[in-house]
Amino acid sequence: MAHSQFDQFLQEATYVDPESETTLDADTLYGLYTSWCLLSRQKPHPEQAFWAAIDQRLSPGQRLRMKGPAAADYILTSYQAVV
Repeated sequence: MAHSQFDQFLQEATYVDPESETTLDADTLYGLYTSWCLLSRQKPHPEQAFWAAIDQRLSPGQRLRMKGPAAADYILTSYQAVV
């Protein structure tokens, strides 16, 4: 079974942390997705399509954390003013 772009993104750039008290907010998760797309050389889907797909893949209350190269890219891109 072929995995969709969204499945690949979740597998490569996020992980579930049930012990965390927080999760990625909406802006951060979409920003992480766009960073992942850039690094993976894939065209990002519009935000509305992203959320429709993510809502099908995540359970309510699931706490996501960032991982991998997309996380580093997102953090560095988001906080350029600090560097």
